[in-house]
Amino acid sequence: MSIPNIITLGRIMLVPIIVWAIVSSQMEVAFAVFLIAGVSDAVDGFLAKRFNMTSELGALLDPLADKALLVSIYLALGIWGDIPRWIVILVVSRDIMIVAAVIVSWLFDKPVEMKPSKVSKLNTAAQVAYAALVLASLAFGFKPAPYDMILMGLVTVFTLSSVSLYLVEWLRHMSTIEAK
Repeated sequence: MSIPNIITLGRIMLVPIIVWAIVSSQMEVAFAVFLIAGVSDAVDGFLAKRFNMTSELGALLDPLADKALLVSIYLALGIWGDIPRWIVILVVSRDIMIVAAVIVSWLFDKPVEMKPSKVSKLNTAAQVAYAALVLASLAFGFKPAPYDMILMGLVTVFTLSSVSLYLVEWLRHMSTIEAK
């Protein structure tokens, strides 16, 4: 197992700590651990690319770690009323749709290559920035307005754009299935 993959597994193990911190109102801890997870994401990506340590396992684990982290944070913040539930539903639904599409593709023996688009990367960046802003505002007691509304708007636009692009690509990929 490579160093980047070990770092990614460590990031996955940080998820329950962040969720615990949020539900325990330990927002300083949640924010600090979130920052550690973000730095670890950058470090594992840098190491993998710079020292040619990329692997199939890493290609699967890295987005899984990102999604586990973001979905868990959005769910915890949404359940506790710290962010609007509609944005939680939007973010989580997108990921459920993507996972469902991958599973259906496998079931039809038409595996789809998962390569994040630029819109998807912007979406992830907006989701991370929004989560970081909310966690920081809760940890340090400041009002995030108007930045929270701006980031929420970006999350909304990029999430809807991303899921639309993935759906179009998936339908194009699956349209080659022969009718029986």
